[in-house]
Amino acid sequence: MSSDRRRALQLATGSSRSRRVFRRQKRVNRFAQLSTGVLLISSGAGILVGLLQLPERLDTLLLVSNAIANLIGGAMRFGTGLLQLLAVLALVAVALAALVLLVAGLVRLGKAVMFPGSR
Repeated sequence: MSSDRRRALQLATGSSRSRRVFRRQKRVNRFAQLSTGVLLISSGAGILVGLLQLPERLDTLLLVSNAIANLIGGAMRFGTGLLQLLAVLALVAVALAALVLLVAGLVRLGKAVMFPGSR
C-alpha cells in the first residue's frame, strides 16, 4: 500500500470519532422533565381557571353582539368594533395556548414516567 493511500485511510477513520453524529447523547434529567411537566400543567390550568371566571365578570355573548352591531353601525364606530373583535380573538388564542400547555405538560409527564431515560 502506498503511503498516500494509507494516510487517506487513517484520516478517514480518525475523523469519524470526532463527528457529532457518533457522540453519545446526554441522559435526560428525570427531575427536570417532571418539574417541567408539572409547570406546564399548572400554568395551563391556571390560565383556564382565569378564563372560566371571565363570564362572571362580563357577558361574552353580549361582547360579540356589541362588536357586530358596532361594525354595522358605521364608520365612526368601526375602530371600536374592530377592537372588540380582536379582544375576542385574543381570548380564543389564550384559551388555545392554555390547552396546548396542558397537552404538552401531560405528554412530558407521561414520557418522564413511562420512559425515564429517553428524551
